[in-house]
Order: sequence, then C-alpha cells, then structure tokens
Amino acid sequence: MIEFHQVNKWYGTYQSLVDVSERIEKGEIVVICGPSGSGKSTLIRTLNRLEPIQSGRIVLDGQDIHARGLDVNALRSCIGFVFQQFNLFPHLTALQNCTLAPLRLRGLSREQAETESLALLKRVGLAHKAHAYASELSGGQQQRVAIARALAMKPPVLLFDEPTSALDPEMVGEVLAVIKDLARDGLTMLVVTHEMGFAREVADRVLFMDHGRILERATPDEFFNRPRHPRAQQFLSDIRSPFVSA
Repeated sequence: MIEFHQVNKWYGTYQSLVDVSERIEKGEIVVICGPSGSGKSTLIRTLNRLEPIQSGRIVLDGQDIHARGLDVNALRSCIGFVFQQFNLFPHLTALQNCTLAPLRLRGLSREQAETESLALLKRVGLAHKAHAYASELSGGQQQRVAIARALAMKPPVLLFDEPTSALDPEMVGEVLAVIKDLARDGLTMLVVTHEMGFAREVADRVLFMDHGRILERATPDEFFNRPRHPRAQQFLSDIRSPFVSA
C-alpha cells in the first residue's frame, strides 16, 4: 500500500506538487494523466526518491520513505521504474542489462540471473535479442528490455513514466501490450501516460492532475464518460477534438 500525505514539492519558486494526498492499494493499477507540466512525473519520481519533497510524507507498506537513515538502495530494489528514455546501458547486451541488478543487489549466481532474465526477455517477446547490444535495438525493443530489467528485481511496485512518449507511433502498441500483460500479475502499478485508450482498458482508477494537484479520482468509466471537475472535462474535450487543417 502506498500513501501520500500532504506532499509538497518545489523547484525553486515553482511548486510542482501541491498538498497531494492519495492512497494506492496493493495490486491496484492507477493511471495518472493530465496536461504537460501538471506534476505527473514528479509525483511518481518522489516515490522512489528520484526527487526529494519539501513537506509531507510518503509511506510504502508502513515505512516513511523519506525518513532519515532509510536505505535508498533497498527501497529502489522493491520499486521498479521504467523511464521515458529507456536508460539502458548501450554497451551491454539486452541480457546483461537485465542481469546487472540481480547479480549485484539480489546476490544471484550468474546462471540463475541469466535464467530468470532470459525468461523475462521471452515474456516481453525479445528472447531472440538477448545477446544484441542495447544500441542495436529499436526504441520499442529497448523499452521492452527496460521493462524486463525492472521486473528482474521482482518488485511488488512498478512505476512507468510515460513509457511510450519517446517511441515512434508504430512501436507504441508493442510496449502497451507488454504492460497490459503485466496487469494480470497482481503488481501495484502507477502509469503516467497520454495513452487514453490504454487507461480506459487497463486502469483500476484514473488520477487527473493539473498544476500539481490531483483534481479528479475516478474509475475509467466515470472519468471518460462522466468527469466531474471542469478542468478534466476540458482536458478530455481537447484530446477528443479532431485536428483542424489550416
């Protein structure tokens, strides 16, 4: 279970998160959406301490994760994070990218780490690319390797920060298909995304943010068909509007 209690975050004089309070249940799949600059990515980055907070508390399974003395590496080992830009090591193979953390942090033997990682690469459809260097893979393939790498630590919580935003349109579907498959595993997942079709299909709940605040909390059916907050209504109206040719 994840709890945000009156969380505030500033970048200089700009407040990115404003009194954010929210509770995420174990096994829940939550999509966080909203306009650019609304605080979505900042929110999930505070959860594994990629970003500090200035006030409030974030609690994971009863532990204040910003408490002094907390082992940050231990925290991050139980929270998988999939970045926008993949963040793979280009000079390592797909398999090596996946085995690095289990070898160093889980203490697995190389044989066990490679066996588990190969199974994960197979799951994301890339067993045949296990020995290809990350720099040789397409964007969609790199992101699927990044997902396998996150899963290699067996985290109970998985965070996705706009996992398809750096992909060409034809590659988006292959990554979303992997995330949809993971949704059946009982992981707690927070997904920042602009892919509203994915949110409608996969999410248990949708959080809508703007200007650092959570303005709407709803099931996908409620959010997409009966949004309550005027800003959410405007957001959905804007993304549904057809492109107008000049």
